Amino acid sequence: MTVLEATKTKASSGATRSGRLFVLELNAGLIHTMNPDGSEKKTIVSNCRLPDGIAVDVAAGHIFWTNMGVPNLNDGSIERADLDGGNRKVIVPPGGTYTPKQMHLEKASGKLYWCDREGMRVMRANLDGSQVETLVEAGRGDENRRDQTRHCVGITVDPKLGKIYWTQKGPDNGDVGRIFRANIDLPKGESPANRSDIELLFDRLPEPIDLELDLKNRVLYWTDRGDPPRGNTVNRAPIDQKAEPEILITHLMEGIGIALDVSGNRMFVTDFAGSIYSADLDGKNERNFLYAQGNLTGIAYAEV
Repeated sequence: MTVLEATKTKASSGATRSGRLFVLELNAGLIHTMNPDGSEKKTIVSNCRLPDGIAVDVAAGHIFWTNMGVPNLNDGSIERADLDGGNRKVIVPPGGTYTPKQMHLEKASGKLYWCDREGMRVMRANLDGSQVETLVEAGRGDENRRDQTRHCVGITVDPKLGKIYWTQKGPDNGDVGRIFRANIDLPKGESPANRSDIELLFDRLPEPIDLELDLKNRVLYWTDRGDPPRGNTVNRAPIDQKAEPEILITHLMEGIGIALDVSGNRMFVTDFAGSIYSADLDGKNERNFLYAQGNLTGIAYAEV
């Protein structure tokens, strides 16, 4: 069986489905792919520069990932490769973004969205890396950069209503993390630094990291680092009504990446201690199926 021949799994509906996970190992600079149960793990890309966010374009046969580079240097970049790791290409060169974190691919509009931590920005570009834009600017300059409440980390997109969601995590165990929402399009006459349409959805969170959106059920999911009981968890909340977040999974070891398989009623989560977890979308049937896999960051699920 080749890397891209997917394992057959059973969704909760009983339908036979296939899927593949793509996982980033930060310090080793590697990208791995595997079946959703962790079997047939294979390294497909090496020599990445602190990779953090990953997205998959199944139709085009591409993976995209962010390289944070050296966090205190303005040398972040974005790369693309085939699903098997071949034909690797830099599409946003070093310095085109400061410290890119989580990434989201919006296929219909042909855009990549990402958060730029030390750049304190929400950004996007075309799938070939052209037309890099700043959508939100939470700060500028070295003084602002030292304020971690301005650091943008996780991102997801609601194309139906034209909204972006992102996290600003704050300092370690700070309990000042926030999740925001705004229109994708800038209000007329406004700039990324003075937008009037930014909405604060949740605040006083431990350290919100990566976001995923269940568009079918209109539910936002995120990982949160920080101290228990609210930290090192997976959380969710509806996006079309006010509600307190629901904690689904606890006791992660520095939770980072999250990926949803909505039609399969399952999520996948990574933590910095090197574990990969699966669970139902409501957090039930949690399973740690790989551990001690290095410092793991971004994760993506795709049916390939």
